[in-house]
Amino acid sequence: MALPGELVITDDVPAAFAQRVIDAFRTRALDTFSIALSGGSTARRCYERLADVTGSQIDWWKVDVYWGDERCVPHDDIESNYRLAREALLDRVGAANATHLMRCAEGPDPYQLRLGDLGRIDLVHLGMGADGHTASLFPDSAALSSDPGRLVAMNDDPSGRNPFPRMTLTLAGIARARLAVVTVTGTEKAEALAAIVAGEELPASRISSDRVIWLVDPEAASLL
Repeated sequence: MALPGELVITDDVPAAFAQRVIDAFRTRALDTFSIALSGGSTARRCYERLADVTGSQIDWWKVDVYWGDERCVPHDDIESNYRLAREALLDRVGAANATHLMRCAEGPDPYQLRLGDLGRIDLVHLGMGADGHTASLFPDSAALSSDPGRLVAMNDDPSGRNPFPRMTLTLAGIARARLAVVTVTGTEKAEALAAIVAGEELPASRISSDRVIWLVDPEAASLL
């Protein structure tokens, strides 16, 4: 199997995701805990479940929130990953110790410096598109070939299927994670997942971190 990491097929991806976050918080290396969030409909369900079940299991005043990617739209726009996370998670758990928004107008360097100061990210949450992209690393896009020292980059989808310029963690930025959790749901993702398992190189096939866990529902795994 060419899938980078551990494959877990589950009927309830949001519940499995929430448990991985709780486990990572409990076993964190420092008193604080850093998490980079994602976007999309699967992420929304995951964050809603996380907000529902954490209770006293996560002290959100010890959590620093980052983003794995962001669309270059206002942060109150319906397309903003920050807005999604705020509605599905942050507003519902009350607050976090700090939230570090990606701000496209500033360019990637301030976020690069912030991640450099952080050193390691405890958990990076990723999804995968039907084209095999992860974060905002699209097939044949410029950020895939970023310098190894570049942790954050601006990027676009060359195919035009995914609108808006983006800011995104690079593959090197993702590799700073102690744990990367990739959540994949739906039959529209099945072909890309099967291609990665078969050894085809897509952006998501290049994910690396200390540990990578793929949480996949039966529909997305239907071609394996």
